[in-house]
Amino acid sequence: MTLRAGLTQPARYGALAAGALPVLAFPGLGLAALAWVALVPGLLAMQRAPGAREAMVRGWWFGAGFILVAMYWLIPSIGPGLILLALLFGALQAALGLAVWRTLHPPLTPARAAVALVVVPAVWVSTEFARSWHALGGPWALLGASQWQHPAILALASVGGVWLVSAAVVAANTGVLILLTAHRLPARALAAGVVVAALVAGPLLFAAQRQDAPDGFATVALVQPGQTPNEAARLDTNVRISRGLVGQPLDLVVWGESSTTADLDRDPAALSDVRALSALIGAQLLVGEDARKADGRISKDAVLVGPDGVRDRYRKIRLVPFGEYIPLRPVLGWIAGVSAAAGENRAPGTAFHLLPTTDREGDPMPVGALICFESAFPDMSRAAAEQGARMIVYQSATSTFQDTWAPAQHASLGAIRAAETGRAVVQAALTGETVAYDRQGRRLVHLDTGATGSVTVRLPLAAPASLTWYDRLGDWLPPTAVVITLAAAAVAFRPNRRAAAPTAAPAPTEEEQANA
Repeated sequence: MTLRAGLTQPARYGALAAGALPVLAFPGLGLAALAWVALVPGLLAMQRAPGAREAMVRGWWFGAGFILVAMYWLIPSIGPGLILLALLFGALQAALGLAVWRTLHPPLTPARAAVALVVVPAVWVSTEFARSWHALGGPWALLGASQWQHPAILALASVGGVWLVSAAVVAANTGVLILLTAHRLPARALAAGVVVAALVAGPLLFAAQRQDAPDGFATVALVQPGQTPNEAARLDTNVRISRGLVGQPLDLVVWGESSTTADLDRDPAALSDVRALSALIGAQLLVGEDARKADGRISKDAVLVGPDGVRDRYRKIRLVPFGEYIPLRPVLGWIAGVSAAAGENRAPGTAFHLLPTTDREGDPMPVGALICFESAFPDMSRAAAEQGARMIVYQSATSTFQDTWAPAQHASLGAIRAAETGRAVVQAALTGETVAYDRQGRRLVHLDTGATGSVTVRLPLAAPASLTWYDRLGDWLPPTAVVITLAAAAVAFRPNRRAAAPTAAPAPTEEEQANA
């Protein structure tokens, strides 16, 4: 083994381990402040690579390490498929490795430092956007989501979504790397300015924003039945807990995802029980239905029930890969035999629409009701805001991942969606976590995975026409990041057209002159 190979291999393992560091900023450990420097070891490994190819390999290993740790809780669902997932998504970060090496390899000039502070965040956001495509599973562990506990930082999300928060965090990490490795004062001064700007941009925006006064309030009860031995016991527990809400002035009662396996359109007895409960409480119920429908297929629906029966329903559109369906089942169906992956594909819905909820006075209070993993998709909550939702409601069930970091990470997404849309967000879960956030992402109530019971929260409502800049502009940042990334790639890979300078013919030797 050559000396170079002997040094390269440990560096790759170091990049793999460095990929785990940013995950520590997410719930589980929740070291949110760590996110602002957690990328630096991985970026340093890419910067110090002996060449572009090795930098790309280290970027790949870094990305694979990030996915392995960020999604370790998928092991019960996909088993060894997690390694394939890490290799697939990790490969996207090869572009990050190339970007870091091309812009920041020593000796570092101020010009290349300036380019890096734009290009490296753009490449990161582009890779996050690529792996967020729902056909590949959808977004999870986007770096900006690590800041969910800090509404001042999340003010950036009201302008550019979670993507802008990610970009700010990556820009800060890039600036720290330059501060640590650059020798020229102009490069260090520029990096310091960007780090400060990334840290204060959110709080300054938060202080400057003028939020509209609430358009009224709603009192919502969230029911969490906890672990139950079977489906019948789950429904009974939901009913029992809900009966304890009688006498409270409620506008809506929300149950978790899959709170009943009865098709309320075809099961008169089950529907009669829920209708009677709604009448007893004096509020509509939003029930999670996981049932086989008349067409023979199973779907997951949010069903709005009042004393007069089913008023409307929404069918889950974005299903959980392997948990609720297996992509390319003829090819990947074997995974169901070695894991707890879906034995049967659920039927997805076709379109999103608001549910026509009313408050206890009978006045319209339309809500955007989404189901479980759909809280990870910024476009779905934004669609709810655009359609005039007064608040956003998620129904969740994470019992498969009860003792992992997944429930807490999932619950934290409500804070991001609240900041993006300017809508209060609630999430009712079967086993946790049940949470509620105000319109800027502050957590108001919380039931952890071990809790059973209900919690009541008074929420500020948004006016139907109230929209954040992100609601209006949509996902403007990811396409911008992709354009910057492609432009940087075009410059990096352009052919060198500089023609070689003509050289004079060598003078003839004495022997050649004599022979001539």
